[in-house]
Amino acid sequence: MPVQKVTHDDWLYAALTTLARSGVTAVSVEPIARGLGVTRGSFYWHFKDREALLIGALELWESEATTSFIEALTPITDPAERLSTLLREALTGDEIAGLEPALVAHASDPVVSVVLERVTRRRMAYLEECFRDLGLDKREARLQAVAAYAAYLGWVELRRAAPDAVPEVARTGRKSRAAIDHLLSMLAGSR
Repeated sequence: MPVQKVTHDDWLYAALTTLARSGVTAVSVEPIARGLGVTRGSFYWHFKDREALLIGALELWESEATTSFIEALTPITDPAERLSTLLREALTGDEIAGLEPALVAHASDPVVSVVLERVTRRRMAYLEECFRDLGLDKREARLQAVAAYAAYLGWVELRRAAPDAVPEVARTGRKSRAAIDHLLSMLAGSR
């Protein structure tokens, strides 16, 4: 039987998936190794310890779900289209189901808190910038950014905790376009 090669990123994604499903305390070398079909020894080729794995996983999440996500919006020059795209993608995308609510739930963890705060500040600043580009003054843009981000966090939590609350999700397994369109209309003033 050939030995399975597991990459650094395989470990990181497995840690994020574990965190999303079972919380930060479940991010542990032995169970993740079993899930990947490798021994603990594989872990030490890539990481010094569990904390290094957790930090690496959270930094990967930050890079993909915030930095790269924002960079992908840069070519959109129309402010209304950029904001609409941002909100639609954020509300419908879910690379690792339940990850964001799990991170928020573990915001008191010292490792999680550092990255979560950095991500939240960056996202809020970008949202504020988007609303400023639409012509809102600094105060109004900040208030709208807070409302939009709070709605986003609530939406991802609702999707995880009570998918039956949005009938199309329960019936078809797909995200509710009508509910998302309504939310976008409220947050960005678009239809």
